[in-house]
Amino acid sequence: MKKLSFFTALFTLVSLMPAFSQIKTPQASPTCSVSEDVGLIKVDLEYSRPGAKGRKVFGDLVPFGSLWRTGANASTKVTFSDDVTVGGTKLAKGMYALYTVPGEKEWSIVFYKNTTLWGAPAPADFKEEDVAARFNVPVQAIHDKVETFTMNFNNLKNNGADLEIIWENTKVAIPIVVDTDGKVMADIKAVMDGPSSGAYWAAGRYYFEEKKDMKQALEWVNKAIEKGGEKYWMLRVKAQIQAELGQKKEAIATAERSIELAKADNNNDYVRMNEKSIAEWKMK
Repeated sequence: MKKLSFFTALFTLVSLMPAFSQIKTPQASPTCSVSEDVGLIKVDLEYSRPGAKGRKVFGDLVPFGSLWRTGANASTKVTFSDDVTVGGTKLAKGMYALYTVPGEKEWSIVFYKNTTLWGAPAPADFKEEDVAARFNVPVQAIHDKVETFTMNFNNLKNNGADLEIIWENTKVAIPIVVDTDGKVMADIKAVMDGPSSGAYWAAGRYYFEEKKDMKQALEWVNKAIEKGGEKYWMLRVKAQIQAELGQKKEAIATAERSIELAKADNNNDYVRMNEKSIAEWKMK
């Protein structure tokens, strides 16, 4: 009977093991994802948030003068949707690991190309060629103690923002500058100038190929040439449209100009096509 009770208890324990293995506990340093629109670009931030938990942080838990993962667990990741300038250094769009070297009065900020490392690389593994940007920022003392490591975006403006690192009684700000004005001015010019040469060309060619309004097609092709300059393939279509409109004399002159430009570009196909069309138009 005792033997039976022993096996029954053992079976019960084994059957409960999967339930025990599914117990979940909070992360010691929870992960955090922040997404911010800075000007016209998007900046994504992913990092882990350790707590001070009664410990002295900077100069002890996080030593001065050593490369730090800037948080806990995997290295902090920053992703820019377009080119930016950080700390006066131009940075191409993409994802970077954010490492720091804390100091009493200033921190060194490092944007690192290799984002696959767990934490900061050891000195022997650190590769200078993977440093996309490095610069120093001053330390700012804050009165109220911050228990949990925090990163956020502040001082948002049309042309930039600060990426702030805050923990204990310390704050540092990483300046991010974006070329909002250049993008807006380019968009303003494009809109105010109207459709591009390519847009007029595509519309005119489509109208010609689908045998829609030939007068409108000719107007759009002329606009394309006006904006983008004479191209033999554009002049070829223009000549064909003129022929469709009964403007044979004008079509021949346009085709002859297309031949001239095609010869200069060594494109014999367009030379032959135009010569054949000119011969047909002269017979009608």
